[in-house]
Amino acid sequence: MDASSIRELGAELFQALCTRSTVPPLSKRHPGMTIDDAYAVSLHILRQREARGEHVIGKKIGVTSKAVQDMLGVFQPDFGFLTNTMKYEDGASVSLRAANLIQPRAEGEIAFMLKADLQGPGITCDDVLAATAWVAPCFEIVDSRIEAWKIAIEDTVADNASCGIFVIGAQRTDPNALDLAAVCMQMWKNGAEAGAGVGAAVQGHPAQAVAWLANTLGACGIPFKSGELILSGALAPLVPVAAGDSFVMRIDGMGECSIRFEG
Repeated sequence: MDASSIRELGAELFQALCTRSTVPPLSKRHPGMTIDDAYAVSLHILRQREARGEHVIGKKIGVTSKAVQDMLGVFQPDFGFLTNTMKYEDGASVSLRAANLIQPRAEGEIAFMLKADLQGPGITCDDVLAATAWVAPCFEIVDSRIEAWKIAIEDTVADNASCGIFVIGAQRTDPNALDLAAVCMQMWKNGAEAGAGVGAAVQGHPAQAVAWLANTLGACGIPFKSGELILSGALAPLVPVAAGDSFVMRIDGMGECSIRFEG
């Protein structure tokens, strides 16, 4: 795609975010779009967010587990940028309208806080654990500006990996104190069980997913920075969110995280 088309699609998705509206799938309208084109669109959206005062505080990995891949029909991981306006406090009551959420879904995952820079290629799972200050349970509320979540990989990549907002649990845990592949997560929606999973659901080990992203970005000259948050991907299928819903999740040895929603 040429630069003009990339700018137009980036502006279209940014406008959809700001107005809480959706657009037809980009991949259907532009069948020649490549994943590199889609990342260029995503970067154009990020530049628009930065122009209004937002700044990057981390990165997220999406579509890492088989459960989510099967649900969305997207069969390879992607990544997006996290900005300061996406972060909410544990236990927050979030207005769907104020947070610009359109068709949100909740996913439980493990967040990594880095204490050292990482840059691929060649980053391993052990490198990630050594560079991590702490891990914590996290609710990522993913969202899509694409109509009815009818996404191909190019659509979710262009849409900043379907980022919405996120909440990090209060407990901070040494990543080496647990077998992160074996930890179990449970999620409740409005008091009823809504999902469960284990750390190994994310590419065999959550830190392996983080290593994948460090290597993917490193090939493009983009490092992980000390102090950045990295969201490692969903441990269970996504759960739809509506006004009035409340969610709680617990990960063995890592504590709880909660969030609730208003209209």
